[in-house]
Amino acid sequence: MADYLPLMREALEIAKLALATEDVPVGALVINPRGLIVGRGNNQREIFKDPTAHAEIVALRQAALEGDNWRLDDHTVIVTLEPCAMCAGAIAQSRIKTLVFGAWDEKAGAVGSVWDILRDPRTPHQVEVVAGILEEECAALLREFFKEKR
Repeated sequence: MADYLPLMREALEIAKLALATEDVPVGALVINPRGLIVGRGNNQREIFKDPTAHAEIVALRQAALEGDNWRLDDHTVIVTLEPCAMCAGAIAQSRIKTLVFGAWDEKAGAVGSVWDILRDPRTPHQVEVVAGILEEECAALLREFFKEKR
């Protein structure tokens, strides 16, 4: 799991970019089979007024454009927060091999907290899931954000 630490740290830095637009600080990376970052994203819902502009979706779109293919077989998504149902569905639909996430989302998480879309045997594409990488750092960024909002 130590291999994911530097990448999760980078995802945390990307997450902080969302603070400038007062969006929830979530960051995501897409890594290709050669280990190169081909997609980066942070939440951009507020700036674009787009309910689908979650960090994972932004990063997946960039990776698909970079590779000129919506199929991201053998790619890895690294994200600071457990994906929601929409993002988990997009990860499955893009044929991602591995999902790595930091903090659990007890309210809307769809990879084990509330639902488990990616490991449901009825899901046509199974994704390997690695959870809890830099969990406390990822959760602390979100806690601080919501503390300031209240």
